[in-house]
Amino acid sequence: MYRTLHPDKIAETLATLEQRIRERFPDASLTRVAAEVTGLARQAHTRCTALARPNYGLRLLSAAVMALGICAIALLGYSASTMRDLQASTEVFGMMQGIDAGLNMLIVVGGALFFLVTLETRIKRRAALRHLHELRSIVHVVDMHQLTKDPSILIGEAHDTPHSPKRTMTPFELTRYLDYCSELLSLTAKIAALYAQSSTDPQVIDVVNDVERLTSNLSAKIWQKITLVEASSRSLVAPVKPNGPLQSPSPPAPARTP
Repeated sequence: MYRTLHPDKIAETLATLEQRIRERFPDASLTRVAAEVTGLARQAHTRCTALARPNYGLRLLSAAVMALGICAIALLGYSASTMRDLQASTEVFGMMQGIDAGLNMLIVVGGALFFLVTLETRIKRRAALRHLHELRSIVHVVDMHQLTKDPSILIGEAHDTPHSPKRTMTPFELTRYLDYCSELLSLTAKIAALYAQSSTDPQVIDVVNDVERLTSNLSAKIWQKITLVEASSRSLVAPVKPNGPLQSPSPPAPARTP
């Protein structure tokens, strides 16, 4: 049960994340991006099931071509065996023609069989790569949403230009926004892993690994921003220490007796 990824569980996690983003940032476009990723997770279940299902039509066609090739080769062998009653010169000439025709038949049948056997793999590979391209594109969309969330604005005075983006988030809100982006990237990588789980094609697995590396690198950049935000927040609330050591007040002087 816990050895494979379940598309339904990933979709439920993404739906919960989408609701969290909507509650925290109701007007943010990141909510719509989360909805797109949730839709891709739900579609991944149907797509991965289709990729894992064998194409019996192509397999039957391959078997038919193989049987036809075997029958053709057997017919050529039978024709060659009936040439024994011919004259010697005619027999040699006919044997050479039979060998040439047999080799041509083997090449044609072998090429057709190879094409049909690999056709199912190539069709599924093309579909999987198209779906993975969608996931790679949505990863860059998530990265664009966190691109202008600069934590350096919390350190020192801000010097905005007329075209600077508006930054109205508090340190806590900025941390939550960046964390949501990191979660979206991680869950997108899990959707890509579903295609590697349903396929043994080396090219599909390589593309899935590329998507996982991309999301890991972008998530690492996001967590660097989160670290800077947390460090700046701690520096703002840290108590101010005095320059010198604290001195206890001196006791009052004893009263003089007359």
